[in-house]
Amino acid sequence: MTTAAKNRLIVALDMPTIEEARRLIATLGDSVTFYKVGLELLFAGGLDLAQALKADGKHVFLDMKFLDIGNTVERAVANVTELGLDMLTVHGHDLKTMRAAVSGRGDSKLKLLAVTVLTNLTNDDLAEQGTSLAPADLVLRRALLAQEAGFDGVIASGQEAARIREATGPDFLIVTPGIRLTGSSTDDQQRITTPDNAIRAGASHLVVGRPITQADDPRLAAETFCNHIREAQASL
Repeated sequence: MTTAAKNRLIVALDMPTIEEARRLIATLGDSVTFYKVGLELLFAGGLDLAQALKADGKHVFLDMKFLDIGNTVERAVANVTELGLDMLTVHGHDLKTMRAAVSGRGDSKLKLLAVTVLTNLTNDDLAEQGTSLAPADLVLRRALLAQEAGFDGVIASGQEAARIREATGPDFLIVTPGIRLTGSSTDDQQRITTPDNAIRAGASHLVVGRPITQADDPRLAAETFCNHIREAQASL
């Protein structure tokens, strides 16, 4: 990937109010070009904020994790294309759902990302869901399904990025949450990795939330992550 380090960092606006999000965005300034808006913020005016960010020249990743019957997913994705955002997530459980999303996307520039296995899930969690596959194996299976369906990429942890990159080739997007600096808190994440290791393993973008949003100096934290991305890029 030749994308500039700053454009590979996605800051997750996982917070309950627009006011908090706007304060953070103002603090981060030009140190961040890409934001994720998810379910928590969505119901507090997040869609308006997402469009305002786009109007301000930022990139926006809408983390909706759609999963429903095909007709509903197709129409929902078609509506999202009208917002002019950059990325959208759909659960990557089956071809039927993902092909509906591709149909809804049409010829818009919206990038579709399949959620493989959430980064807070373990072997035991997957066993509760009825699968005997280990997280890494299920992630790869769903990544290949996503590629077959015509998706642009997947959401997957850095621990699985190398296998996905090898299987899907150089242009498939691998957007990686669960990113932590060495020695920092893991919070509720299970399958984590450092920014350096994720980039070297083949991740195209890194999603970082609490290590930046809850830092004493969020701008410095964001710049630190960008520096790690830049150094990892230089070593490839």
